Amino acid sequence: MLRNLTRSSRKLSASAQLGARLHNWQSEKLTDIGTGVNYDSDMDIFREQCRKFWSGISAERVEKWDKTHMPDAEIWREAGEAGLLCIDTPAEYGGIGAPFEYSMVACEEQAYAGPKFYGPGFGLHSGIVAPYITSFGTEEQKHKYIPSMTTGETISCIGMTEPSGGSDLQAMKTNAVRDGDDWILNGSKTFISNGTLANLGLIAARTKKEGRAAHAISLFLVDTREHKGFSKGKNLRKIGQHSYDTAELFFNDVRLPASALLGEEEGLNKGFYMMMNELPRERVGCALEALARLENAFEQTRQYTQERKAFG
Repeated sequence: MLRNLTRSSRKLSASAQLGARLHNWQSEKLTDIGTGVNYDSDMDIFREQCRKFWSGISAERVEKWDKTHMPDAEIWREAGEAGLLCIDTPAEYGGIGAPFEYSMVACEEQAYAGPKFYGPGFGLHSGIVAPYITSFGTEEQKHKYIPSMTTGETISCIGMTEPSGGSDLQAMKTNAVRDGDDWILNGSKTFISNGTLANLGLIAARTKKEGRAAHAISLFLVDTREHKGFSKGKNLRKIGQHSYDTAELFFNDVRLPASALLGEEEGLNKGFYMMMNELPRERVGCALEALARLENAFEQTRQYTQERKAFG
């Protein structure tokens, strides 16, 4: 019995040590989005800049996005020229370098523009994918991808959800297996926002066959312009947000170099912790967008009730 207790203590000790190491690594990498709003008058100027950008898009163009279930690629380059991509991404890597709050203003204004303007997933690209790269990527990865993400030449998506499960990481089937210095990626993703237009995917995959998903998932940067075996499925039709590009992604023996692993060896099997670190930021963006959409709906309703003539 004493031997069993000693063995259990050793297991607990090893587990505790692993947890401590991961916690320390997680704390070092965690993106600090702050607890307060650092408001300044320049934010109003930037808000006007965002609102002017969206109001300058013709109704015919937006109508086409809604009918084809995706925006055009040109809008990404236009947004890049207007300084609306990778807004709070550090300038040293090619981003705009503005405070975090400015990025949230851009999300608000796109949502406030109206339902048909949701199509270009700028918030996902700038507020989710880019922070993963700047928080956990190597210097080489940051310098390789951030500049073209800021100009809109590179359009990104994030691949987590699979046909067999959404947020259930334990059910993830997409996997990456080592082959010499390379990784061989197989699997599929579905309901991927920006999926059709994206030429860069941040893809979650199992890199350990056994064990809990929390210690077995890694993230890969897949440049769809460089790797064979990658394909896109149909552009998915949805109940709402029709202009939002949403697709299926397929990986059939996609050979990736070691440099495609986010963070390279330091990031191996730490994908779960990376995702947990970035969730607070994602939730703030989602909440602000929801409020802006509500404000837009209220404003349209208010205007309609004031203009409508009942029984006239």
